[in-house]
Amino acid sequence: MKTHKKNTSSESKEFLEELVISSSETNAELLKLLPSTGNEKLFEAINYVIFSGGKRFRAFLTLQSAKLFDVPKEQALQAAAAVELIHAYSLVHDDLPSMDNDDMRRGKPTVHIKWNEATAILVGDCLQAYAYEVLCSEKTHPNPKIRINLIKSLTMAAGFHGMVLGQAKDLDAEKNSGTSSLKDILELQKLKTGALFKWSVEAASILGGASSKELCNYANAIGLAFQIKDDLLDYEGVEEETGKRVGKDDLAGKATLVSLLGVDEAKKRTFQLCEEACEALNCFGPKSYILRAAARFTIERGF
Repeated sequence: MKTHKKNTSSESKEFLEELVISSSETNAELLKLLPSTGNEKLFEAINYVIFSGGKRFRAFLTLQSAKLFDVPKEQALQAAAAVELIHAYSLVHDDLPSMDNDDMRRGKPTVHIKWNEATAILVGDCLQAYAYEVLCSEKTHPNPKIRINLIKSLTMAAGFHGMVLGQAKDLDAEKNSGTSSLKDILELQKLKTGALFKWSVEAASILGGASSKELCNYANAIGLAFQIKDDLLDYEGVEEETGKRVGKDDLAGKATLVSLLGVDEAKKRTFQLCEEACEALNCFGPKSYILRAAARFTIERGF
């Protein structure tokens, strides 16, 4: 196996600066897009979810990928906002007692703890619906066929063929931890986490009218690496650093790559995936260097 190439201090600095910029730009776009009138409690809870922190990593992938295809910033921001709305909805529902039953997210009480389960369900429903409303706007792209393509592909990534199916498999993994195979876990993680990572870069290629094959290979690799790193952080992380409960996978008896392969082998797998991701970007040359740094960040991060 190749030696894992780490980000240099300058690469890490530039990547983190770009991550902060994309997060700030996405937050500003979300602030403009979200409704400011209606049910006060619901509006307060939605803002609590959207602006309670987070790396905005999926939005970052969209905005950086868009640069490869010279997609106008306004269009890229619409897609970036949409994927973050879907991601936010998935976290709110994922935290519910009927799902992962988490009481902390990003160091703060989850929505069903701060308000109640009904509010959490409604917040998730609103965020999901609003993502598609954003993509329907002519600001996303003047060509309605492009907008329909974006909506259809996000539906596939977030719904029964993607993230939702992955969540269903994740719940089953808790009940069948002794029978889950490596293939089962890889498929679960590809769907639950990888599908939105893939759409984040695919959206940029759709807006740019370009092929997404290489970028999708990149996203598939870092999506899986990201999830394995999350599992490693759950196994050996510190709650104060991760911002959420740790050790819950082991407590629930959930099968993960860490439980199947062990810590050392799981870490090796993230290194391999990082290299695969970087190799997938070779066709884009030097202009993809920030995306390469992002791949390395997924396995070097501590949160």
